[in-house]
Amino acid sequence: MPLDVFETDWQRQWLVERGVEIISEASRHLTDELKAHHPEIPWQKVAGIGKVLRHNYESIVAPVIWKLAQADLTSQKVCREELATELVRKQRG
Repeated sequence: MPLDVFETDWQRQWLVERGVEIISEASRHLTDELKAHHPEIPWQKVAGIGKVLRHNYESIVAPVIWKLAQADLTSQKVCREELATELVRKQRG
């Protein structure tokens, strides 16, 4: 979706922001050992963006969220895969 369309769609902006919050929180539950397997991901920034969205939401502008969703969400797939692996490991005992 082009930025000019995203800027006019508050519902989509809200959904992306909420998704980023969830990813941020999920990243906090990954072990340090697991994060070490993906040093290319700036884990502190992934965790920190959630705090920014929760506490400084009024200063977040659509172009920032749009860029984040377009270019910076490589960690989303890794977080989901690693959390799924961790859940399976815990279920096995």
